Amino acid sequence: MRTEGRARKRLPVTDDGDPLTFCSTCAFSSACLAEGFDKSQLSELHVLVLHVGPFARGEHIFREGDPFNSIAAVRAGTVKTYVVDSRGREQVQGFFLPGEVIGLNAIHGARYPANAIALDTVTLCRFSFPQMSLLATRMPGLQQHLFRLLSHDIGKASLLSGDFTADERMAAFIIAFSRRYEARGYSGSHFNLTMARTDIANYLRLASETVSRVLRRFQDEGLLRIERREVQLLDRIRLEQLASAVLRH
Repeated sequence: MRTEGRARKRLPVTDDGDPLTFCSTCAFSSACLAEGFDKSQLSELHVLVLHVGPFARGEHIFREGDPFNSIAAVRAGTVKTYVVDSRGREQVQGFFLPGEVIGLNAIHGARYPANAIALDTVTLCRFSFPQMSLLATRMPGLQQHLFRLLSHDIGKASLLSGDFTADERMAAFIIAFSRRYEARGYSGSHFNLTMARTDIANYLRLASETVSRVLRRFQDEGLLRIERREVQLLDRIRLEQLASAVLRH
């Protein structure tokens, strides 16, 4: 119980900003501020940002085939995206943390090509995509930011498509999460993996038993400590060396 209490304190929680400043995890604040826009000016341009949620664990945010009209930035919690193949098997596509954007892969087809589900209590900022696109024509910095988000989304999707070992895949998964937390101002050495082991295995295209075995070996070798869903990196250098073939830097 004490471990769970400590873990909860490390969960990223955003603040709401104020009438002028953006929320602490806003996915677009840097691009807007670089163009000289604060929250009040965006309101004057009729850019509606809706705070939606909370979504409870297991609740769907959108489903495959739903009409696309908005993208959403995660404010708090973790979101999993997945599809179900013709044989009824779930295929995990990704996990999204506070400050990251879901729904970008729906732009082309005008329908969401995957399901998005809350892995814990999730709140979102929802942006009308037509309004966001119109604003991007006035703000080159925002347009470039959207392109970067799209490029990053594509890069994540292809990250694990190579012929990598189970150790390399697992190390890359852990280091990638560490870097993502650090980029948002949270601890990169002590964090929670809120998804189930089966979800991690599915995403990495490994058997659940393999994921458990690799994590046990990482612990035995002093690379990390893991208790339930709380992870502490003990030898980040060696983990980054293992992950380098997948992450490429």
